[in-house]
Amino acid sequence: MDRDDAPPTDSPTGSTGADEIVPEEVSFDEHLFPARPARLRPRARLRDRLWQRKAKQPGSPTGDNADYINWLVSESMLADAEIFTRNFSGMGSMWQNPYAAPDPRAAIDKAAVWFTAYPISMITKENSTFLATLGDPDLWNAFQQIGISAIHTGPVKRAGGITGWELTPSVDGHFDRISTQFDDVFGTEDEFRAMCEVATAHGGTVIDDIVPGHTGKGADFRLAEMKVGDYPGIYHMVEIPKEDWDLLPKVPRGADSANLDVETEKKLSDAGYIVGEMQRVIFFEPGVKETNWSATAPVLGPDGEEHRWVYLHYFKEGQPSLNWIDPTFSGMRLVIGDALHSLGDLGSGALRLDANGFLGVEKSATGGPAWSEGHPLSEAANQLIASMVRKVGGFTFQELNLTIDDIKSTSARGADLSYDFVNRPAYHHAMATGDTEFVRLTMQAARDMGVDTVSLVHALQNHDEMTYELVHFATLHAGDTFTFRGEEILGGDLALLIRAELTAALAGESAPYNAIFTTNGIASTTASIIAASLGITDLSAITPEQAESIKRAHLLLAMYNAWQPGVFALSGWDLVGALPLERKVVAPLIKDGDTRWIHRGAYDLLGYQPDASESTAKMPKATELYGALPQQLDDPTSFASRLRDILAIRAKYGIATAQQLDIPAVSHKSMLVMVHRLADADQITVLNFSAEPIAGSVRSEVLTPGSKVVDLVTGVPAGEVDDLHSLYVALQPHEGRALLIIPPTGAASSE
Repeated sequence: MDRDDAPPTDSPTGSTGADEIVPEEVSFDEHLFPARPARLRPRARLRDRLWQRKAKQPGSPTGDNADYINWLVSESMLADAEIFTRNFSGMGSMWQNPYAAPDPRAAIDKAAVWFTAYPISMITKENSTFLATLGDPDLWNAFQQIGISAIHTGPVKRAGGITGWELTPSVDGHFDRISTQFDDVFGTEDEFRAMCEVATAHGGTVIDDIVPGHTGKGADFRLAEMKVGDYPGIYHMVEIPKEDWDLLPKVPRGADSANLDVETEKKLSDAGYIVGEMQRVIFFEPGVKETNWSATAPVLGPDGEEHRWVYLHYFKEGQPSLNWIDPTFSGMRLVIGDALHSLGDLGSGALRLDANGFLGVEKSATGGPAWSEGHPLSEAANQLIASMVRKVGGFTFQELNLTIDDIKSTSARGADLSYDFVNRPAYHHAMATGDTEFVRLTMQAARDMGVDTVSLVHALQNHDEMTYELVHFATLHAGDTFTFRGEEILGGDLALLIRAELTAALAGESAPYNAIFTTNGIASTTASIIAASLGITDLSAITPEQAESIKRAHLLLAMYNAWQPGVFALSGWDLVGALPLERKVVAPLIKDGDTRWIHRGAYDLLGYQPDASESTAKMPKATELYGALPQQLDDPTSFASRLRDILAIRAKYGIATAQQLDIPAVSHKSMLVMVHRLADADQITVLNFSAEPIAGSVRSEVLTPGSKVVDLVTGVPAGEVDDLHSLYVALQPHEGRALLIIPPTGAASSE
């Protein structure tokens, strides 16, 4: 009996059920471990003991009140983790799955096409929560028709902070987690479990989140401030003795911490308290965040003493960083417990690792910035997390903008899949300029460095900006020489050039509806990137012909991401063709410079509430070019129906788990060609990134002369590979073609 069909059984010992998972047989041939990760069924046995939280008391929320301390402990993630981990320890099931090496193909076999949700932007069924809506069988029926096999829920557990007895809101879109409990705004634990059951019934998987890099300022951080037990060991925080409090900044009234300026950072570094300056300051803003360090206000602890700390936060001040090498290993315990809860108890099948590239920091021996990004501790910690997830039958992916070198190194032992931030801005550049040279350069660079395309998550829009940090070229390879447009150029200069061309084409006067987001990228939807590329300056006056052009180009980008090995991911904003919000309707959200809120407008996938002007979380509804899925799926020319056809070809011919053989030179600058090895034949993806018709030869040494060429969309013969290993292809504006290359009988394919 397949484990997915096996009925749940009760354990006479009252265990969590972790020991009930029966492993599939695995092959250890050449250590490739081709076994599929098990789909974990939700278990509910932890709840009776775990969710008996302490009630709030009327006393003072200070360190000298034992009731307050006990309440914080009952709310803390570290205390929950101790319960979660004990219920897995000592179980034979923990040794039945291979775990040492990442296995992207096994992950893709389980979940090849992902829908990436964003909780606050989804318009739900009437009188229903976000999680209940994601568990709607009608929604999964639509996803199944399209070819979507997984949902990444986005962060749905409590986030933000605790001040006194009260919860405070998230400062970063719920990526500042403070609890293993679900946020009431999004739904309940039972609804999450039900969603996992519905997903399984439709052959799908639910992907949850853990954040190994930081938390919010919840119970764990408040207990750390008060120097309770192992809690300070969770964070990268250093206590400053009273005699040196004069080195610390004053904390403004109403705040609980203050960011260090550069001078104070240096003084504390020189005094031996902190490692000091970092390689960069993410979200830098003068007077707000000038360094990655903040100092707390004095906090009374149970010991009767006041304590002040300086703590690290790579991101916002409300996101204190976890310490992965503290002697208590508290941070590690917290994260591993959170992962086991999601996989072994809630029923998710995979986890995103957020902020997982910032897990180590070390003082420079030469007086320069501290070593943080690319630190080997991050690699070691990622291997620990990913190995634990594989041990219980799940898989992981990391969503972090890394150099190709870092993607290569982390793919050796860490997460099973990595988000493709290298080629994402490159294909946007191709769309914006009609020239594919840069995307061919990035794809070939990744191949040359040994990054297997199948290990990447190729995505359209997600909740973040269209990033153009280009860290591979701007950081580690800034001094390396690349050939671009017939000339030699340094990596740092290449990054500046591409960034300038992207901003000129996709923002400013040419596209006032898109917005620059700090130094990271451009706040935009996929549809608005395309609109800018087509020269459309006013989104309020889009004609039917322009909307059709946007749809056609949008489908081309879907072909680019789907007709190559790896995961294909898309969002609700893609499915409905969302446009950015006007700045004035999200003015309170963007006042601190976070312009990403303009591309996070609400969308209604199934037309649940046609008259709604906002989501339950009060996000204003975006303009939708394509409309709801039921109507789209009834129209064979719609975006969703055409996407269904694209994904059907991807699934039928196994493109997702193919091997990429070549990114050949092209005969027209707007053409992009990808050559893949399937089980019994080769496959070519040919794309036109121009708004004009193009034609030319496709040539690759891996193609066998005499091979027959068949168009996979129409099934019609499309020529033959000639003696120069080439074939002729003509493409309409923003057209893509998937071609099957069938070698002559008895011919050995070349590679």
